[in-house]
Amino acid sequence: MEPEDHLFRREAGRMVATLTRIFGVHNLALAEDVVQDAFCRALEVWKFRGLPENPSAWLMATAKNRALDVLRAVPLVAAEDTRVTRRLLDRYEIPARTVSYHARSDPARERELLEHLAGGADLALVTDAGTPVVSDPGEGLVAAWAGRGGVVVAIPGASSVLAAVAASGVAGPRWSFEGFLPRSGRERRDRLAAIAADERGAVLFEAPGRLVATLGDLVSACGGDRAGAVCRELTKLHEQVVRAPLAELARQASDETIPARGEVVVVVGWGRGIAQTAADQSDSLSAARADVERLVAGGVARGDAARRVAAATGLPRRSLYGADRA
Repeated sequence: MEPEDHLFRREAGRMVATLTRIFGVHNLALAEDVVQDAFCRALEVWKFRGLPENPSAWLMATAKNRALDVLRAVPLVAAEDTRVTRRLLDRYEIPARTVSYHARSDPARERELLEHLAGGADLALVTDAGTPVVSDPGEGLVAAWAGRGGVVVAIPGASSVLAAVAASGVAGPRWSFEGFLPRSGRERRDRLAAIAADERGAVLFEAPGRLVATLGDLVSACGGDRAGAVCRELTKLHEQVVRAPLAELARQASDETIPARGEVVVVVGWGRGIAQTAADQSDSLSAARADVERLVAGGVARGDAARRVAAATGLPRRSLYGADRA
C-alpha cells in the first residue's frame, strides 16, 4: 500500500468518527458517505501534493452538498451576517459556532480568526449572497492565511458574475470584472474612461439606488449606442435580464421599467474595433503634432501653429502642445 493511501484511510477513519459524533451514532452510514465523497475528490490532489499539513480555511459560496458537508465539519464559521448564516445552519441542523466578519470588522477580529487557524482548527468563511473575496469580505483574511502557508479551499456556488456574462450575450470573448466603481471623483472618471477605451466587455456590481447614475456615466463615457445589459437578482426567484444599448438601459432605469431593487450586475458590451479606433486616433494626433512642429520651424509662433492645425483637423488645441520641441 502506498504511504498516501495509508494516510488517506487513517484520516478517513478519523473523519468518520468525528462526523458520526455530529450526526449521531445512528447516522454512521451518512457519515461514511460524506467522507467517501469528500476524500475521493481530494485523494487525487493529495497524491500529487501530499496531505495538507495545515488546517484549511474553507470559502463557502452557497449551500450545495459539499458546502453543507464542510459546515457540518468545521468548529467555527465566520459570517458576513451571523443572523442570515444562523438561519442557514439551523435549517440544516448544523451546530457550528458563528462569529461576525464583514467589511467593517475591527482588525482584531481578523487576528482572532488567524489565531484560530494557527491553533490547528478549520474555519469556514461565509458571505450572504456572493463569494468571499469577490467584492465581498475575506480578502485580508485569505491573503494573511495563505501568506503563512495555510491551506485555502474555495467551494464555488452560484456566481452572479459568470451568470451575467452568460445570460447577457454581450460580454464578448474577453471581459474584465470591475466590481463596484468608486462613487465619485477622479478615480471614478478614470475607471469609466478605461472601460470606454477597452475593447473587452466589462462586468460591474452596483447598488440599486445608484444604478441610474452609473448608467448615465457609462453613456457619457462609452456612448449611448454601446451594447449593454442590466441583470438583477441572478440565480434567484425574481431574476431579470434586460439587454439594450446603454442609453436605452439608462432610460428604463430612470423611469423604473428596470426596478431599483435587488442585487444588480451591469454588463458593458465588448467594443468591436475600439482598439483600432484608438490606434487611428493616436496616428492622427502624431501627424497633427508633426504639422505643428513644421510650422514652428518655419517661424510661426507655437500658439498660432496649434490654432491653425486644430482648425484644420478638428483636434483639441491643447492636445497639440504635447509634441516634442525641435
